[in-house]
Amino acid sequence: MTNPSFSCGRLLAAMRQANPLVQCITNDVAMNIAANVLLAAGASPAMVSAEEEAGEFARIAGAVTINIGTLWSGGVAGMLAAANAANGAGKPWVLDPVAHYATGFRRRVVGELMALEPTILRGNASEIMAMAGEATRGQGVDSGDSAMAAQNAALTLARRYGCIVAVTGDVDFVTDGSRSATIEGGSPLMPKVTALGCALTCLVGAFAASTPDQPFEATIAALALFAVSGQDADGHARGPGSFQPLFLDALSALGSDRFDAEARITMR
Repeated sequence: MTNPSFSCGRLLAAMRQANPLVQCITNDVAMNIAANVLLAAGASPAMVSAEEEAGEFARIAGAVTINIGTLWSGGVAGMLAAANAANGAGKPWVLDPVAHYATGFRRRVVGELMALEPTILRGNASEIMAMAGEATRGQGVDSGDSAMAAQNAALTLARRYGCIVAVTGDVDFVTDGSRSATIEGGSPLMPKVTALGCALTCLVGAFAASTPDQPFEATIAALALFAVSGQDADGHARGPGSFQPLFLDALSALGSDRFDAEARITMR
């Protein structure tokens, strides 16, 4: 493995010290697990999405994350307001384009959000490939493609929009259009726990909030933290039901030194 030129452990320590406030505009299913993941990792979640306050709140948050999983017309204005306010305040924001290819409504909303140039785009392989105009095997929110199959699509999107693109799956892939990294680890039980991927989007926001000048490194660190913690929990879990609390415990217990020692990151 090729070790990164930065320390994920130091980024984790910096995030925990900052305890960043992360505005999580996420889907209904994900709110509880996303909040618990951020709290366990060392950040402060705020589920603020209403049009009347989303933009105002984004200006005081350290980062904004937007997930379109349970998309509805009344929530779109809040998403757009938060993204615009984050841009105006110089705050990073993360877009999770859940199943954006499934309906015309989703495609339109994601198009409007991408036009606002997210700092980081995080999705599964099918979502990233479809956004780049490639054929996919995705079905609903589930990816039918591997992260490695989406590498070219991720590079295309990173260069087109000037953002970090993270493709998550059995092996994660992150690129800024010139540099790339893969992250290994995790557990086969993770896809069997509802909304863990959505929670990961919020965690990416937490790392980006504490190191806003290093969104590429922040994204890698967030994904690696999930991978190492998932691997830890997998060793003790009997199934998805016991995996979730063990995963939260692992997120909370992981120290900086062991994080650096166990993160399986290859820089390209």
